[in-house]
Amino acid sequence: MKLKTGDKICVIAPSRSMAIISNEVTQVAIENFGKLGLEVAFGKNIYEKDEVFSSSIQSRLEDLHGAFADKSIKGIFTVIGGFNSNQLLSKIDYKLIKKNPKIVCGFSDITALSNAIYAKTKLITYYGPHFSSLGMKKGIDYTLDYLKKCFFSSSPYELNPADNWSDDEWYLDQEDRKFHKNEGYTVINEGSATGTLLGGNLCTFNLLQGTEYFPNIKDSILLMEEDNLLGSSSLVEFDRNLQSVIDCKYFSKVKGILIGRFQIESNISIDQLKKVIRTKKELANIPVIANMDFGHTTPIVTLPIGGSVKIEAKKGNAQILIVNH
Repeated sequence: MKLKTGDKICVIAPSRSMAIISNEVTQVAIENFGKLGLEVAFGKNIYEKDEVFSSSIQSRLEDLHGAFADKSIKGIFTVIGGFNSNQLLSKIDYKLIKKNPKIVCGFSDITALSNAIYAKTKLITYYGPHFSSLGMKKGIDYTLDYLKKCFFSSSPYELNPADNWSDDEWYLDQEDRKFHKNEGYTVINEGSATGTLLGGNLCTFNLLQGTEYFPNIKDSILLMEEDNLLGSSSLVEFDRNLQSVIDCKYFSKVKGILIGRFQIESNISIDQLKKVIRTKKELANIPVIANMDFGHTTPIVTLPIGGSVKIEAKKGNAQILIVNH
């Protein structure tokens, strides 16, 4: 299930509303999708906005189900993240999704939706840019390149670090941007593994624990990233969220962990992260790679939730190959 030039994608808002996205970002995003050869359509309810900058459960479900039912739609992108896509999970028509498999792409709060769809249908979903993410004028080439590698070809692709990264509020001023040289991936634990990619935003992934929407993590390689909402408390929050996953059934069968780059305001250094990882004896014998290009900094790769990945982690060097997507 891949995209081709001329295909139509639909933008839906299962979390926060399109109403918070500026006209400039919207137009640039449409242009960037056009560079990929894709036509953009929009769910009819995406501009609804309530007191938490979202919309009713019914409106969000209507757009989700409508996008899957529409035969002309080949891919679905979320507007942006937020806090409440898990409200939809018990009300989604998973039979409809299974009968009409399509690409679904987003990150952050969309972790709940993408992992739930995979758990219920075995449809590979994607941890990658939102529609709004493509509204960026500068520093977008790496993101677009990995969208093409993932969605327009079935060939395996390697994850290579971006040359530069940013954590600025780019949507406020598209011209005044601050980029940092990327020091590359950090190997915390060495090793090699092949497994199924699961996870995403760690605190959101943990919302699924104990429900029918939490995927079986046996033989998985877990993606983990967090935003900067908790500021100086980010390290302890990551620590306890990580411990929560470690305490899950089948964690002893997890094959490896990939950690996305932390935002600057999280104040989490690589040395601090290494200390946290090395306090967990359950992680001692699996590869752990950090400072990767997914999550809440830019640019980002696109990763298949439910796809397979092969990793080789040696001191000072990490090779990560997306095998099945």
